[in-house]
Amino acid sequence: MENANFTQPTPIQQKAIPLALDGHDILGLAQTGTGKTLAFGLPIVDQLLAEQGRPAPKTAKALVLAPTRELVNQIADNLRPLVKGTKTKVTTIVGGQSINRQINALERGTDIVVATPGRLIDLMDRGAVKLSTVRYLVLDEADQMLDMGFIHALRKIAPQLGTPRQTMLFSATMPKQLEQLSQQYLTNPQKVQVSPPGKTADKIEQAVEFLEQGQKPHRLREILSEDLDALTLVFARTKHGAERLMKKLVADGYNAASIHGNKSQGQRDRAIKAFREGEITILVATDVAARGIDIPGVAYVINYDLPNVPESYVHRIGRTARAGREGKAIAFCSNEERLLLRDIEKLVGKNFGAMDGEGAALAKSKKPAKKQGNRNKSRRNPAPKSEARREGAPAKRNRNRRRRGKGGNSGGGDAPRAGLTRMLGADGS
Repeated sequence: MENANFTQPTPIQQKAIPLALDGHDILGLAQTGTGKTLAFGLPIVDQLLAEQGRPAPKTAKALVLAPTRELVNQIADNLRPLVKGTKTKVTTIVGGQSINRQINALERGTDIVVATPGRLIDLMDRGAVKLSTVRYLVLDEADQMLDMGFIHALRKIAPQLGTPRQTMLFSATMPKQLEQLSQQYLTNPQKVQVSPPGKTADKIEQAVEFLEQGQKPHRLREILSEDLDALTLVFARTKHGAERLMKKLVADGYNAASIHGNKSQGQRDRAIKAFREGEITILVATDVAARGIDIPGVAYVINYDLPNVPESYVHRIGRTARAGREGKAIAFCSNEERLLLRDIEKLVGKNFGAMDGEGAALAKSKKPAKKQGNRNKSRRNPAPKSEARREGAPAKRNRNRRRRGKGGNSGGGDAPRAGLTRMLGADGS
């Protein structure tokens, strides 16, 4: 506890941790940014520290599966402070990194493996890891694993795990297939739900702007130029679209980078690190970043393209308003995307605007009102020198960026191990 600054549990942690410590299987439903990682991480670490003996070579005691490399790294970063000063080890297994290095790490045995399913199966096929000693299984962001087709990988991994075991499934949404998955892999689970599936965070100010596809570049630059120092996450639908948009922004003078499936893991890690530290202020991404980026300072999320899967909208905008902060999410909707918007509205229970029967936008794009305060101070743009400049692109970045606070408790940072029951209350309240 001395090495941690976690003092107050979030609602999902307050409800899930006592049940997990009692050995129950858990079905946890909560919106992004509410601390699901520590809701399963704290009980697992607490129980592992109470066990005797070190793991045998090529074995592990706990397995956490996550759909993306970024989420695997985030989970591991949240777990490592909990085991600091102990012999408990956390090992990450993801694609895009040296498989030989991962084989060497597993050769010595580990306590907690945090992995993407694909690379884990590669190592299983090579005989580099044995899962028969795993007694704790976590499926994090399970709905996205289903969307990405990892259900087949899970069916290959699960029979290799030890029994009996404790299984915990956490997700922000609850599609029908996920409910079927929980029935297959969880035994008499305790359902923990702190918000309706698909509900977005209350502190996210959401807006949809109806405009033609060709108007999107100009409108994006207008919004970005209103607050050049704000950390802004821009979502595109495809890898090529994200890269093309990023290059155009950089050419126009914006401080931008991109992450998507065509980037190496090193490139993705460096881009996220630079974004987190404010070295770049605009990150253009595909849904690879919809989960696994826990950066409290993100002020804006812009859905340049609406996602094909409505649940992805919830996860995308969940990258802002984290750790109790406020944030703004703006979505661009062209006529071609009208059906995607209707699916999103149905999921989140919100009507963003009326459209006629043919899908033509009845609402015109309006420039959003600026918030009060220093963060959205007005800026003067230079005289246009090109089409990009006419769209409001900056000629020069402000080098004296404001620092953003890193405090708050989203459940994504350090947390104490000892005294969990006392901290939560004897009855978990």
